Amino acid sequence: MLLFRRPELDEFVRFISDQTGKPFSYPAVGATSGKPPAGFIVDHNRVRLGNGEDMFASACRALSAWKMFDVGWVEVFPPDAPIVMGSTVAVLAGMFALWFLNACRIVYTVQEDGPLRRFGFAYGTLPEHAESGEERFIIEWNRGDDSVWYDLLAFSRPNQFLAKIAYPVARELQKRFASDSLQAMVRHSRLSPVRNS
Repeated sequence: MLLFRRPELDEFVRFISDQTGKPFSYPAVGATSGKPPAGFIVDHNRVRLGNGEDMFASACRALSAWKMFDVGWVEVFPPDAPIVMGSTVAVLAGMFALWFLNACRIVYTVQEDGPLRRFGFAYGTLPEHAESGEERFIIEWNRGDDSVWYDLLAFSRPNQFLAKIAYPVARELQKRFASDSLQAMVRHSRLSPVRNS
């Protein structure tokens, strides 16, 4: 949804309420957990956050608080939305005095233990989203080499008319978000260390 001013709180609430019961805007729901579907552009980005269990815990807290969206031009509403399957959020992006309001719903969550410990979730687009597709946000701790990573995987294609006619711009914004999101997670994972008592 294209807006010419930042939405007020009640508008966010109405927008989410309207989208909560709507179906996903793409057929391959959950496909970021396996092979992304044909006919979509796939973006996969990762960054090493550091090492060890403390870093993993810190990064998981940052992800749970949606800090991967703390990029200066994108925000999530509600900012404290629970990371649970079915949770619906509004993603607001602002640029050039324009605001783009998009709706997403959490498709699945990830909490895996073992040699590769993983935590995160994926959300999928709803009808009021410029794009159609799914995005997965994961923190990984490889106990073999002690490395901790933030992994961002998405598949998408234009959904609404504006996204179709401005597709090159939309692709640049997707790339910019991926880069900014990786930087945000590096920053926030290091800002919130686990304190041992």
